[in-house]
Amino acid sequence: MIVSSERSSLRGSIAVPGSKSHTIRAVLLASMAGGTSTLRNPLRGLDAVSALAAAESFGAVTDRKDGVWTIRGPSGGLIPPGNYVDCGNSGSTAYFACSMAALLDGWTYITGDEQIRRRPVKALLSALGELGARAWTARPGVDACPVVVHGPMKGGTARLDGLFSQYVSSILMSAPLLENDTEILVENPGERPYLDLTLDWMKRYGVTAERSADYRRFFVRGGQRYTPADTVIAGDWSAAAFPAVAALVTGSTITIESLDYNDGHGDKAVLDFLVRMGAGIEQDPAGNRLVVRGDGTLSSGIRIDLRDCPDALPALAVAAARAEGDTLFSGLAVTRLKETDRVQVMASELTKMGARIECDADTMTVHGGRELRGTLVESHGDHRVAMALLICGLASGGTTFVKDAECAEVSFPAFFQAMSALGASFKTR
Repeated sequence: MIVSSERSSLRGSIAVPGSKSHTIRAVLLASMAGGTSTLRNPLRGLDAVSALAAAESFGAVTDRKDGVWTIRGPSGGLIPPGNYVDCGNSGSTAYFACSMAALLDGWTYITGDEQIRRRPVKALLSALGELGARAWTARPGVDACPVVVHGPMKGGTARLDGLFSQYVSSILMSAPLLENDTEILVENPGERPYLDLTLDWMKRYGVTAERSADYRRFFVRGGQRYTPADTVIAGDWSAAAFPAVAALVTGSTITIESLDYNDGHGDKAVLDFLVRMGAGIEQDPAGNRLVVRGDGTLSSGIRIDLRDCPDALPALAVAAARAEGDTLFSGLAVTRLKETDRVQVMASELTKMGARIECDADTMTVHGGRELRGTLVESHGDHRVAMALLICGLASGGTTFVKDAECAEVSFPAFFQAMSALGASFKTR
């Protein structure tokens, strides 16, 4: 599907959906709790649905009603899947499923779509091996799904590079169910807010774990059990970044609702980055909202480290392209290994629109303040890239056409309708 975007003025309120990161953790932890758990305000996007499907593969029974999901975990614990586990486009689900499979005395085959079958996984499988599981990739010489996993793990010490927080979270989530204690030693820990997010969700389901102040050591006592819970999924700060940037680059004023300021999500840092660019943002924690007042001008000349919030790059790259001055993004190693190489993709597509961007292995420099013009650009099947390019089109001359824009529904199912209600000129071609 090609969606066009033209210069627009925005006004009104927009509610962001439930967080993808929260929803996936809540679903999979609920499947490991014997009994019925309730999730309120879950994300209805495709990645969350993939997490539900994975939970069902391991024996959970799910029921999806509008705004409320229930997950009944098998009373005797997870069961070996009778078929392969298809994780769709969800990297978190694929990684978390690997450790869930390593709990079981049986073989589990885990795969996903084309993007998942390119994302590295061997380091996680090696760590599972240290804990007593057998795990390998199905294609010799290819560091990606499909993978084959056989448990059960027993516990012990696992060593991981911290580049992917999902690897650490994966083992953390399953380790309480092992018969022995588990220690995870992490080199170069990154994406730290996501690790705290995982620990918080484990606690909500009745399990505790310890971490060192520097995030280099985690300790999980074995023999614990998850208990069912009734929880509310916080609004998605990652999704909020897109309408916030849209308001700023179009010189508009909007209100973004359904946010939880107590949420530890790493992408809350986007607000601070935008304020450093001169954004007018009024935070209202009591009202679970924020007001963004754009005057069409931003200034930069700053450095932004995205090691702890790599998903923020696409939206922030658009803000940087419109801001006067240069913006240096650093800590981008993980950003290159998401659904796409978001560094290369955003640089390529924004350059087509007239931006000037320079990249190396770990940094991106956006030379802002240039006039941008619409043209045909590609989402590369990446939901965050699609949304970023569409909001860029709202502040560019001419018409921007974004190919395969429907992938935005992965994390923001009502993105087109919600932005159109604000006045965004989006049209399906």
